[in-house]
This record gives sequence, structure tokens and C-alpha cells, in this order.
Amino acid sequence: MTPNAPKPIGPYSQAIRAGGLLFCSGQIPLDPETGDLVGSGDVVAQARQVLTNLSAVLEAGGSNLGSVVKTTIFLKSMGDFPKVNAIYEEFFKAPAPARSTVEVARLPKDVLVEIEAIAI
Repeated sequence: MTPNAPKPIGPYSQAIRAGGLLFCSGQIPLDPETGDLVGSGDVVAQARQVLTNLSAVLEAGGSNLGSVVKTTIFLKSMGDFPKVNAIYEEFFKAPAPARSTVEVARLPKDVLVEIEAIAI
């Protein structure tokens, strides 16, 4: 576990290595130092914090964003897809990982976006 990403808010790990893969739990936009929500109502700020947190978890697990092979993005509103996609492109360079994006009814702490990843 890394202090550079939020502590889990339930009974789960930030990430688990299995074989040659690192399975990262979904990250939400919490400030790792305070545990407070970042960017209330602002999906751009939330997406940026989520990906910053995900990067910290990957690095603690001996990986990085460039080694991600699959992500899943959970959005409260698919209408936010273009904004989140723009932030995602800032963090993931070509070739980008495989990805699924789904709209969900609700996310933990009523955030607007959550992202999980699998990396090598």
C-alpha cells in the first residue's frame, strides 16, 4: 500500500499482483493526504485526481501507466465521456490500453468517475 494514493475505504487492497499482472482497484478522486473529495461537481478535476491516484498505485506495485493493458472507467453520466476522455489522453500515450467505459447509477462517495486498471 502506498501513502501516495488514498487508503482503501473498505476491505480491499489498492492493488494485488497475480503472476505477471498487477490488478489495481478502482480509484476515486480522494486526496491521499486528507482523504477529502477533490473537485466536487467537476468531472475534469476528479478525472485528473483519479488518474494521479492510479499512477501512484501502479508505481508502488512496480509498474506505471505505460504498462497498463486494460482499464475500466465508471462514469456517473456518459455525458461526461468527452471531458474524461480528454484527461485520459493526457495520462495514457499511444498505444493506449484496451478500455471499457460504463455509466453507473452511483459511485462511492457520490463521485463522478472511478477508474480501475490491469498492468504488467
